Amino acid sequence: MQFLANENVAKTIMDGLRKNGHDVLSAKESMRGQADDIILARAQTEKRIVLTHDKDFGELAIRLGLPAESGVILVRLSGADKDIACQRTIEAIESRSDWEGKFSVVTGNRICMRLLQRGGDEASQAMS
Repeated sequence: MQFLANENVAKTIMDGLRKNGHDVLSAKESMRGQADDIILARAQTEKRIVLTHDKDFGELAIRLGLPAESGVILVRLSGADKDIACQRTIEAIESRSDWEGKFSVVTGNRICMRLLQRGGDEASQAMS
C-alpha cells in the first residue's frame, strides 16, 4: 500500500511499514510545515492513504468535502506505550486492504470506517 504519513506519525511506524514493503512518503521529510489541505491534496493526487493522528483530516474530508477518495487513517491510541502504539498501528493497517475511499479511525481495540463519497456525501459504516 502507499501512504502519506502526516508530520505527527512516529518514525518507528513509518519504518515498520516500510520494512513490511509499504511505500511511505513522510510529510516530515518532504512537506514539512505544509497545511493539512495541501497534504490531503498531494495524497489524493498520488493515490496515497493519509496516515495521521490529527482529527482535522476528518473535518476536511467529511464536513468540508475535500477530495479524499484515496483514504484517511486516523490513529487514536492515547495513553498507550509508544512501542505498543506503533505495533498496534502497523497490525491494524496490515489487517485490512480496503482503506481506500474511507475515513478510518484506529483505536486500541477496533477500527471504525466511514465511506467517503465524491462531493462530501458520505455513508457511514462501522467495522471491527
